[in-house]
Amino acid sequence: MARSLPEPSRRATPGCDPRVRFGVFLLAARYPGQDDAAALARTVEAAVAAERAGFDDVWLAEHHFMSYGVVPSAVTLAGHLLGLTSRVHVGTAVSVLSTQHPVALAEQAALLSLVSGGRFRLGVGRGGPWRDLEVFGTGLPRYEEGFAEALDLLLAWLRSERVAWEGEHFRFREVPVVPRAPEPPPVAVACTSPATESMAAARGLPMLLGMHVGDEEKAAAVARHGDADAPHVSTHLAQVADTRADAVDTLLREMPRWLGPGLEGYVPVDDRPRPERDAPAYTRHLCDLHPVGSPDDCVEALVTTVERTGIRHLILLVEAAGSREATLANIARLGTDVLPKARAALSV
Repeated sequence: MARSLPEPSRRATPGCDPRVRFGVFLLAARYPGQDDAAALARTVEAAVAAERAGFDDVWLAEHHFMSYGVVPSAVTLAGHLLGLTSRVHVGTAVSVLSTQHPVALAEQAALLSLVSGGRFRLGVGRGGPWRDLEVFGTGLPRYEEGFAEALDLLLAWLRSERVAWEGEHFRFREVPVVPRAPEPPPVAVACTSPATESMAAARGLPMLLGMHVGDEEKAAAVARHGDADAPHVSTHLAQVADTRADAVDTLLREMPRWLGPGLEGYVPVDDRPRPERDAPAYTRHLCDLHPVGSPDDCVEALVTTVERTGIRHLILLVEAAGSREATLANIARLGTDVLPKARAALSV
């Protein structure tokens, strides 16, 4: 039997802030004609610009073997960004538990939390049935059956002074937890199904909800989770321009150029069908769901999402227009023309 988890604290959830929070979400996608160095340099520059523009946090995606995102270790890049910034929190969206050992991830999370003064946030997810599982040797069983145990072990490590484990996928004799963060970093779980929502709720953890679904689906997920006051995180595409037509035209022209080739990187580890996605149609779908348009359009969309879902922490994909210059301009304009008005409308 696995060691039982310590009871979650009944005080306020670490990292929970009653005011609304706005962050940026960075895929670190490789644009056509770019190399990986340029994609990573742009991502680092965008994170620093987000702090300057007044965002509250920066969240980093993690992918392997694809141009959709060239960051294979979100915690590694998070450590670099924590060293370059002084105010923003930096989180992973997400660190994939199916391809790494939960103790190793928990150790890194505690380390980053300690050296950053508590500015690190850990988002975790199950991932997908991709070839990562073959390359890293964890296999389909860890993906299909092992996520709950991996999550429990990670939480036990973050909340305990010593841990022993005897489970289906992990087993070891008792060892001390070093380094140990007296206040563990906040943990959120990427949820794309009611089963994962229930798993997060049972452990007192907030959800991290993706940008492929809209306000209605996110409100339903919060209702199923059962804790509307938890610090859930909602992901959105955001593009600001003088008019909605300008913003939509920019994304329809530029986003499929990097999104289409990037999505080809999702290769199954077995013979199951690979999900097909029409990049232009998907871009149009995202434009219809998210804050894309004039500053007032974006403010209205953000406020509406908070009011409909109850989620008060929104993170925005800001790099969809497909160039370094467009990304930095989008961050700057969101900071000056959108965030202050949205915060004022949502102030408590």
